Amino acid sequence: MMILRSAPPSPFGRKVKIAAALLDLSGEINVVTADTVDPKDPLRGDNPLGKIPTLVIEDGAVIYDSRVILEYLDMRAGGGRIIPKGNLERIAAQTLQALADGIMDAGILQVYEGRWRDPAKHEQKWVDHQAGKVSRALDYLEAQPPAIAGAIHVGHIALACALGYLDLRFNGAWRTRYPKLVKWLDGFAARVPAFETTKVKPA
Repeated sequence: MMILRSAPPSPFGRKVKIAAALLDLSGEINVVTADTVDPKDPLRGDNPLGKIPTLVIEDGAVIYDSRVILEYLDMRAGGGRIIPKGNLERIAAQTLQALADGIMDAGILQVYEGRWRDPAKHEQKWVDHQAGKVSRALDYLEAQPPAIAGAIHVGHIALACALGYLDLRFNGAWRTRYPKLVKWLDGFAARVPAFETTKVKPA
């Protein structure tokens, strides 16, 4: 059985869990909660970066980051399931995934600024810089929400997880400004039950 080292709030770990569900691979993965700040956690032995998600497959080989893990899972499931086979379609899906991953990265950096720095040392310019990335990306996506009528792909999964992370860590403030994306996410959730089952409530 594969081992997925992750943490419930991680949007990147959520990507992997949703992908596994779509590919009927959830039963082949044991999800183990990892502590990224604990030097004794097995995570660092598997991934020298100490980052989640990290996937350990049956022969002991280790795969990271989430984009590579999703590619491996798609390959394991036969290929072409969540990563389109057509060249242009694959590039479009991967580009959307990169944009959504960027939203998650920028959101996490804002959270870390508040979590890791003393309040007196918070750098608002840095927070604003990251928030700007999120706003520009959401503006772009609101203007042209990705089609979701066909097969669900890695870009869709990543975008859903990015919006879910904004709900989790930023109280869903994005929703009032981006009604088309709200509708898009509702459509994704209706088609992908794993989106709800992987949801984490704010602490």
